[in-house]
Amino acid sequence: MAKKISRREFLKGAAVTGAGIYGAAILATGSSAASAQAKSRIVIVKSPKVLVDTAASTNALADVNMASIGSSDPSIDQSVLNSMISQGIQAFTGKKSDTDAWRKLFKPSDVVGIKVNSFCGKGASTHPEVVAPVIAGLKLAGVKEENIIVWEWLDRHLISGGFRINRTDKGFLCYGTENEFEEQPTTVGSFSGRLSKILTQKITALINIPILKDHAGAGITCVMKNHYGSIHNPSECHGNNCDPFIAELNSIPAIRTKTRLIICDALKPVANGGPDGDPRFIWGHGAIHVGADPVALDYLGWQVIDARRKEIGLPMLADSGRPPKSIATSASMGLGTNDPAQMEIIRKTV
Repeated sequence: MAKKISRREFLKGAAVTGAGIYGAAILATGSSAASAQAKSRIVIVKSPKVLVDTAASTNALADVNMASIGSSDPSIDQSVLNSMISQGIQAFTGKKSDTDAWRKLFKPSDVVGIKVNSFCGKGASTHPEVVAPVIAGLKLAGVKEENIIVWEWLDRHLISGGFRINRTDKGFLCYGTENEFEEQPTTVGSFSGRLSKILTQKITALINIPILKDHAGAGITCVMKNHYGSIHNPSECHGNNCDPFIAELNSIPAIRTKTRLIICDALKPVANGGPDGDPRFIWGHGAIHVGADPVALDYLGWQVIDARRKEIGLPMLADSGRPPKSIATSASMGLGTNDPAQMEIIRKTV
């Protein structure tokens, strides 16, 4: 029998979201969590130095004293990227050291899932290079390596994105859900799907690390659509520009209440032809976006994609028949804000 989210449960959950997703921004500023009007804090970190000629790269994680989760792009300067992550987390939390910043978000007893998007292979997937400093940060917070799970829908998706599978009891874990989905579906409105047991049973906290891309159906795929890799039936949720499926999926408590941090990989976004990585439309944007409000982050990602499309002479997503409808729907459901006036945007350059 399907697990249905009742209206009462949803409204209660929306209230939790107000203190959860928005609460992360409130927590970061040190303001009272009772302030319902607190803005969603988003940190945008860019660097003109993070993307280099392959021959000039210091990409090897061993060279910067970091354990490797894999690799996918030798043109990423790992040292610069580490600094970008560091500055982003510190600005988001309002802390002046990496240790204090990570400890504000996670505790040693947490089991942390890191949801990446590697469905479409190298060039169109979350870079393992972005994940590595996140793992290092979790270790600063006291989280044990064996309590860190990097995950996707299937093992082969992770492998195609440059990740290394690890199901052993040594080091951080990295594997796909494979067939380990809940036996019964969860239903919210039009959405019905079986959730990954990694999400529902194994982790206490969630970090969402998507890659920013154009999408043939949804308009963009970024934060919220990344959870199509958290369900057994993503192909059934693509009608009407994926709306309201994306919003309803992200309203589920297992996603909404466990999300502590979101880091959008906008180093090399895809402006057209997504979700695959058409090399003609991949460009070196050299940015990461850090926050906890999935709607605000998707809204800002949409602006980045449309700005690039305008720059190269392509129509805006809405004009091409692919408006990201899910963003407004998600905002209307209380999952975050799509109003720039309700966002505190901090910009950093490394």
